Amino acid sequence: MRARTRLAVGAAAALATAGLLTGCGDAGSSGTEAPQQGASGAGCAPVAGDQLVVLDDDKKLQNTDNVIPAVNAGVAKPELIAALDKVSAALDTPKLIQLNKAVDVDRKTPKVAAEEFASANNLTSGIAKGPGGQIVVGAGNFSESQTIAELYRIALTTAGYQVRVQQIGSRELYEPALEKGEIQVVPEYAATMAEFLNTKANGQNAQPVSSPDLDKTVTALRASGDKVGITFGKPSAAQDQNAFAVTKAFADKYSVRTLSDLASKCSGQATVLAGPPECPQRPKCQAGLVEVYDFKAGSFSSLDAGGPQTKNALKTGSASVGLVFSSDGALASS
Repeated sequence: MRARTRLAVGAAAALATAGLLTGCGDAGSSGTEAPQQGASGAGCAPVAGDQLVVLDDDKKLQNTDNVIPAVNAGVAKPELIAALDKVSAALDTPKLIQLNKAVDVDRKTPKVAAEEFASANNLTSGIAKGPGGQIVVGAGNFSESQTIAELYRIALTTAGYQVRVQQIGSRELYEPALEKGEIQVVPEYAATMAEFLNTKANGQNAQPVSSPDLDKTVTALRASGDKVGITFGKPSAAQDQNAFAVTKAFADKYSVRTLSDLASKCSGQATVLAGPPECPQRPKCQAGLVEVYDFKAGSFSSLDAGGPQTKNALKTGSASVGLVFSSDGALASS
């Protein structure tokens, strides 16, 4: 589903791709490795199951990667922003999971999934007409971005614009195009975009500006955007960020619903944490679980970043807990 650069698996301001990250094993390896931090106690052995559930990040380890519309300042008329904000108001994480399921699991096109969502959620109701004109909505090279771009197309078309969606690729390609006005709108992620603009302006070692506080993250994002001619609409409640999942059977067996529950009940030798090879060193992955929650797994399984290997390890009972992405269609309950 996803090929975009993640903020959360790297250092707080990381913009490197997974291939540039140093780790503790080769990508895709399936062997378990001892974590850097020792674990005592029995822990919680993996429990196989078909349904995955995300544990609540109750101490706010992850930053706020809420979906937010990014707009070239030259076209940011009130009616255009208001139409995009209608999409933000309609989206939350459960709905985004269902949208991703429609595309990635049910194999609908992003256009069809978006049109069905718009109809079911009265997306176009109350949208005012703007001055019109040609709008290109850029999309990243992964299906979630393409589906949200189609939602933007529907809202902006209702507002009287002539809209087409164009898949651009990575943020490194579409952000300069957005600055120049070669594309006018793109779906973004608040914390990741804030750090992208921050490090672009101030260097890779810049002090991070994003945080678990959405208001602070968006304030920093808007300030950085103002300097390069990019305006942002309202953030949605939908988040696509690092998350930690277990099977529902695991959650029920051990009465685990939050990451605090996991730390207090499952730190120990039997617990297997699965994730990308760089996870043990990363502040939004295992290192963060240790620092923020005092969670100590018994072993680490070096697999992938929220991909099929990690999800399969959870479902087959090879891993107790694994790194996933919070809006993954595989997390849909039905």
